Amino acid sequence: MMLVNIKKAFEENRNDENAGPMKAYMKNQFKFLGIKSPERRELSKPFLTKTSLPHKEQIWPVIREFWKLPEREYQYFGMELFEKYNKVVEKSWIDHYEYMITQKSWWDTVDFIAITLVGNYFTHFQDQIEPVTKKWMKSHHIWLQRSCLLFQLKYKGNTDTDLLTSFIIPLVESKEFFIAKAIGWALREYSKTDPHWVSKFVSNHTLQPLSKKEALKRISV
Repeated sequence: MMLVNIKKAFEENRNDENAGPMKAYMKNQFKFLGIKSPERRELSKPFLTKTSLPHKEQIWPVIREFWKLPEREYQYFGMELFEKYNKVVEKSWIDHYEYMITQKSWWDTVDFIAITLVGNYFTHFQDQIEPVTKKWMKSHHIWLQRSCLLFQLKYKGNTDTDLLTSFIIPLVESKEFFIAKAIGWALREYSKTDPHWVSKFVSNHTLQPLSKKEALKRISV
């Protein structure tokens, strides 16, 4: 029922004039209805209230249906819907997050999933960090690897720097833009908490120019 109602609300507000530029901005990876984020969030609000949410046992089939739809706005709604269950996350949901990361992958969904969903998941199930990230790092899938680099982005003082280092070092020579950018982003964000550690890390390791530039943006060198 939620799927039907969201589709109705989104279709009634589609804007073909916006859709072209939005598709182009995402490198023509996906179709768009042309609903910009502020409007989409307003349209989504009634469906994200506590009384409107599907039962927890029904949530994954619902989200998977959103992931199958061609227009990108439905994936945005799906991942924001899943966030509503962060306080009641299940151990098995890491498989769902992996599916969302590896299907219809691009930074606009992957970063939200990694930081907001996976980051939350690992605070609940710390025993899963090592096996899951080890698998993801070995996968050579750039979006799973990017997720390893980014899931601690909001951890601040709880960031495990040894773990972050273990993700960066194997990828440090990667020429892949989304990996080099993520390395720099993770370091830049942690520099807000411990600029000395980040400065020392950059000094002790040879990073890609993009990674280094991003890492030091908030540090006077």
